Amino acid sequence: MEQEIQETYSDFHTDYNTSKEPIELRGYGRNIQKMVDHCLSIEDRAERTRCAYSIIKTMERIRPMGYSQNTLWDHIYFISGYRLDIDYPNGYVPQKLGGLTDATDTIPYPKSRFRFRHYGNNIQLAIQKAMETEEEESRKKLTLMIANQMKRCYILYNKDTVTDNKIFDDLREMSQGKLDIKNGEFKLVDAQTVLAAPVATPPTKSKKKKKKK
Repeated sequence: MEQEIQETYSDFHTDYNTSKEPIELRGYGRNIQKMVDHCLSIEDRAERTRCAYSIIKTMERIRPMGYSQNTLWDHIYFISGYRLDIDYPNGYVPQKLGGLTDATDTIPYPKSRFRFRHYGNNIQLAIQKAMETEEEESRKKLTLMIANQMKRCYILYNKDTVTDNKIFDDLREMSQGKLDIKNGEFKLVDAQTVLAAPVATPPTKSKKKKKKK
């Protein structure tokens, strides 16, 4: 019976179509839904039970997440629309899991238009943090760190040099004028230093030479 189910699974796999009816538990895939539908169509109870047990084994292989057997039986019962009438193991009575779904909530697309994309969103978050910092000396140090990082981002993104004054102007605009560095007040990181910096690469394991006997 299990081999027959696997052959059916293989046939169904090539027939997947996103335009078909939605399935209840998408994590198991449409093929499991089809297997359960096929199982429901079997009139003989003993044969239907054997089919369900084979489907459970397939579900275990598809989603090896440490689910208990009872949870898997609850899932297959849910997928069947609570219509799977079989001899459940050890007299277990599957639970109705109304509203069960493994679909995640839709992640909203950011609505704000970030004009300074080359600086990255983390810079905007850092600017917000600096704006909220009340202690003046700490705010200045943080602002200088942000400005230096903005210059690095600008150079690496554009592959070109940029004046400190341009960075100060962008920082002032991004902070609505709250982080205002006057031109000449600070000297930012040198552009050539940024361009000449080596790109970090993961370390490689050195091969040990075998000693000759």
